This record gives sequence, structure tokens and C-alpha cells, in this order.
Amino acid sequence: MADRFDVSGQRVLVVGAARSGIAAARLLHSRGARVTLTDVKSDVPAAEALRGEGVTLELGGHDERRFAHAELIVTSPGVPNDRPELACARKAGVPVIGEIELASRWLRGRLIAITGTKGKSTTTTLVGRMLEAAGRHVLVGGNIGVPLSAQVTESRDDTVHVVEVSSFQLEDTDTFHPWIAALLNLSPDHLDRHASESSYVEAKARIFLNQNEQDWAVVNAESAAALRLVERTRAAVVQYSVEETAHSAVFAARGAIWHRSSEGDVPLAPLSAVGVAGRHTLSNILAASAISRIAGASAEAVTRTLGAFTGLEHVMEPAGAIGDVRFVNDSKATNVDAAARSIESFDHVVAIIGGRYKGGRLEDLQGPLATHGTAVIAFGEARERVRNALEGTVPVEDADTLGEAVRRAWTLAQPSGVVLLAPACASFDMFIDYADRGRRFKEEVRRLAQTPPGEP
Repeated sequence: MADRFDVSGQRVLVVGAARSGIAAARLLHSRGARVTLTDVKSDVPAAEALRGEGVTLELGGHDERRFAHAELIVTSPGVPNDRPELACARKAGVPVIGEIELASRWLRGRLIAITGTKGKSTTTTLVGRMLEAAGRHVLVGGNIGVPLSAQVTESRDDTVHVVEVSSFQLEDTDTFHPWIAALLNLSPDHLDRHASESSYVEAKARIFLNQNEQDWAVVNAESAAALRLVERTRAAVVQYSVEETAHSAVFAARGAIWHRSSEGDVPLAPLSAVGVAGRHTLSNILAASAISRIAGASAEAVTRTLGAFTGLEHVMEPAGAIGDVRFVNDSKATNVDAAARSIESFDHVVAIIGGRYKGGRLEDLQGPLATHGTAVIAFGEARERVRNALEGTVPVEDADTLGEAVRRAWTLAQPSGVVLLAPACASFDMFIDYADRGRRFKEEVRRLAQTPPGEP
């Protein structure tokens, strides 16, 4: 595919001028395409630089005629698949593909793709580090860090591309073909973007679409929904689980992470090397261990990586303490299932929940809160929905700002509880993204710690 796919001289329209769209526009231009980058925003990063490089920009709205007369359209992940301009293009016979599909057509080496409702970034990061520790030439990107289109020029025959892929990226794939495809879990998410839960599931299922008997599918044995999807693949299936099961090839037991093979159980790493909290984090570690083992990492490389891993920013991140009250930043818990797993990782939790609702049953947090929680602070656009779903399980208080939420949560968590930012919602009502929300949370904790006693 890397040699056959040619866009030289073609009129190519790139829709969406965020990181992935900009990377795609530059890649296409370098391959000889006549590129136009369009966005509804009137101001985008690197606009002048792109024009200087020869990319045409159309900002402040989309010209439907441009869509119908393009020879190829490439969409950024943030662009909804059902936009009317895209429907017009498809009706005119114009192929529409996503940025990750575009980049994959020019990659060399091997491709490892990781998806799931939660845990993608942690698993992807760990796989990259384990394979680097094993001496491989690794490039990590996709939905995390560097867009895949920005990695094509560095791609070589001995490269292992470790790619986090979201449902938004997968829904516009066609020939995308991972050597190893991993599905970590599956629960309702992004229902503000996907038309239904089934369309979200079908998007995730595309990660296995083009695999064959020479490929590998890694799946969480504890996720019934994920197991159902992997039944479609022709690849060899490898299951992992926190609890040892008859079908799990990688699992945790007897103080270690084990790999079950035809030669018996082989220890990959002692559990004492794991320095991050949460059962769901251990599940991600097992997934990364399974993937890396298939890709050739030694037990020594796995152990060395885990010993140095302290977690990702905004994922179960310790954010300080005031007195005996601990603060934890899990701003990346943007769906209900992720927030539930986060709450279950601690006791005496005061959870800060809210933001822009994007689907899922907030009522599913009642069980974790009843066992592990003492109160909820509801904030953001979804706070009334949060209150209605959770009031009666634990006390629920409202906050107008994140700073107010942190102060109220600290008061309720005393003398020795945990204040946990686990929003179960998107961040776009009040913040740029989940990272902005997480940084603001940590700033509010620092501000509170520096407030003299007795001051509000």
C-alpha cells in the first residue's frame, strides 16, 4: 500500500484544522497533492506557515462546492461523519477517509493499534516504552501525542508504530490493518457524537476488520462486550485478565504478572514493580504486557518499564495533600465507566463530577459511590443531571466553578478522605480539553494549600 497509494496532482480537501488535520495537509502536500485545508473556525494554528508551504486555507466556514469537486477528502477526528458537506461529497462519488487511514497507507514497518473506552493512553504509552526497552525502533502516536500523519517521514521498515485509536478515527478507516489490534474494554461513550450505542460499537469493531491469520488480536477477558467483538477477527486471539482464568494468556497471580504459553507459565514482572494505583490500571498494564510480549519484548524489558512508570498526567494522578486529605486528578475519566473504576480505587471519596454530558448512565455511579464515596460535588453543564442521578446515594452539593468544587470537596473530605476529580463528562463546557481541566484542578489544590487558615 505504501508504494501504490498516490495523490500526486490530485485535488485533496482536508477538513478540520486541528493537529491531525494540519499534519495530514502537510503530508499530502509533501506527496504532491494540491491541498486545501478547511475549517469552520476563522483562526487556526500555523495558518501563515501553512500558506507559506503551499497549502490553501479556507477558514470561517465550508464551501459545499469544494467538497463535491475534490478528488479525495481527508477528515480530522473531530469532524462529525454526518456533516451535510460530507454527504454531498459521497453522493458525488468523492472518497472520504480519516487522517489515521491516510497515514496508515504510507507507513512502513509494523502497526500496533490500541482502542477501548478507557485506558488507551496508559496502555499505548506502556507498550511504546516496553518495546523501546527491548531495543525496537518505536514511534508512538495517533490519538495520543503526535498525529500519525506526522510520523510517516520517520517510518522505516524496522519501525513499530504504536497507535492509540479512538472511535472517531476508526469510523473513517477502510484499509487500516494492524499487525496487533487490542480492544481494552467497551462501554457506552461519545453518544453525543455517534448516532447510537451500536454505531459506537461498530466503529470500534473496525480495528479488526482487515486482520488476517498472520495477525494478533488482544482482548480483555473480563469485558464481555469486547469478547463478542473479537469473535469477528481472523487473527489469533490473546486474552488477558486481572484474575487468572482458563483462557487468559496474561494475568496477575501469585505476586507476579504471568504469560501462559505452551511451555508453561512464564513470569514477566513482579507485582511489586507496579507503582500506580487502581485495578483498572493493572488491567492496562496486563494489556501492555500481552501486546509487548507478542511484539518480542523480554520479561526484563517489561519489568524495567514497569519499575520506572509512575502513570500519566491526568490519569489517577496524585495532586497533593492538605493535612490528611489527598487529592487525585483523573480528569481523563470522561465517561461513566472510567469514573466508576476511579471511584472504586479509593475509600472515603468525595468525587467531583460534571462537565458536558456525552452519554452513558450516571446512575451507574451509585454502586461505587455507595461503597467508596462519602459525597459528590456536581459542577458544569451536567450538574443538575449529576444531582438527579446520584442524590440519595451520597450527599450531592453544587459548585459554580472548579475552584469552589475543590474547596467544598476538601471540607467534606476531612479528616482523612480523598478528593477525586472523576468528571464522567467531557470538559468543553468550561475548559479547552481534559488536560486544561486537570491542570486547573491542580492549580486550585495548590491555591487552597496556600490559603491561610480562616480565610475563605
